[in-house]
Amino acid sequence: MRKLLGAAALGLVMVAGGAMAKETVVWWDFLGGGDGVRMKKLIEDFNAANKDTVEIQATTLDWGTPFYSKVQTSTAVGEGPDVMTYHASRLPLGVSQGSIAEITADDMAAMGLSADSFAPATWDAVQVDGKQYAVPFDTHPIVLYYNKDLLEKSGLIGADGLPTGLTGLDNFNAALAKLKADGNEWPIVQVTADGGFAFRTVYSLLCQQGGQIGNDGDWFPGDSVDKLGTAINVISTWVKEGWNPAKTDYPTTVALFTSGKAPFMINGVWEVPTMDDLNKQGKLFNWGAIEIPALFDKTCTYSDSHTFAIPANAGKEVSPEKHAAVLQVIKFMADNSLFWATAGHVPANKAVTETPEYKAMQPQATYQPLTANAVFDPKSVNAGVASPLFDTAGNAITPAMNGELDPMDAAKQIQEELNAM
Repeated sequence: MRKLLGAAALGLVMVAGGAMAKETVVWWDFLGGGDGVRMKKLIEDFNAANKDTVEIQATTLDWGTPFYSKVQTSTAVGEGPDVMTYHASRLPLGVSQGSIAEITADDMAAMGLSADSFAPATWDAVQVDGKQYAVPFDTHPIVLYYNKDLLEKSGLIGADGLPTGLTGLDNFNAALAKLKADGNEWPIVQVTADGGFAFRTVYSLLCQQGGQIGNDGDWFPGDSVDKLGTAINVISTWVKEGWNPAKTDYPTTVALFTSGKAPFMINGVWEVPTMDDLNKQGKLFNWGAIEIPALFDKTCTYSDSHTFAIPANAGKEVSPEKHAAVLQVIKFMADNSLFWATAGHVPANKAVTETPEYKAMQPQATYQPLTANAVFDPKSVNAGVASPLFDTAGNAITPAMNGELDPMDAAKQIQEELNAM
């Protein structure tokens, strides 16, 4: 792959028969922790492979609102980077602010990528008003982590070594009740102190019922608000029955699972490195991760994507050579995203997930099929990570999960506040 990439890169930096010249690509990302470590390694690999032609000069900024605010203010005066990471869920806002340049069909052809390179939902997530504004790098959904040792004791592991008997809400709740009866203090741990984080689970269960989140002015069309209440009630019931601890924050949730005190945990795929590290140290049980089971009518899991976007720097003309170098960087990352998968993320480029190396990667290969059932944020300037949608939903979901607000009242509160925006 590396040799083929070198040939492609040569074609990208040679422009209309001109001489090859070294280009500097200014890069911004928001990646910390294990993600940051892995991305720095990919950047180092790129710079080593292209030391005579292109160099990435990378800067890591604060995740969330600070990052996107800086992008907006910087591009407005032509001082943004040449390429940047961007959540797919935040693209509608960035496009509305004029901060992001369109990715053209010619750009995709130059990188050897197309719509067929990605899962349909992942590809759709980078389209805004019929135009493409980013190249997907991964899909990072929530998943159901499990302790195989504890599930085996309760007869909840099938002949294929995967959890069984979890399809349908009644069956899933019966499994939790059995785990409780078998001596597990907390059968499942889902963050309950932060409704914004729990919104990912709620959104998945809303979609499983065929409900949807609409858009500005009509956020929950049809009977979706009732289905939203039903989704919130699932977690509320887990807490009320003593299956999931109340008012539990993110670190405590992870600690309860990794210490063997909870057979199940709902969390993002980004916790896979935590499990891998503990496993290598001999401090973890036999574990795995699967797609969130279909508790209602169909499988459906909340997802977002890290993508690569090109800033629309006001008044700053980009040379063909610079643009070609930026595309070369994006192509390298897409083609070499197998390493990125070690962070738990599902590479967006199907050419990578179809390799024998990826298919041997566990539990990543087990939950990779969920990309066919992914549901992304609605395309609204008010949606996406660290957005008004997450904040509004979180403010109502937190008390509802913990028995302080009726789940249906919480759903109606979310609808009213969003519609009033």
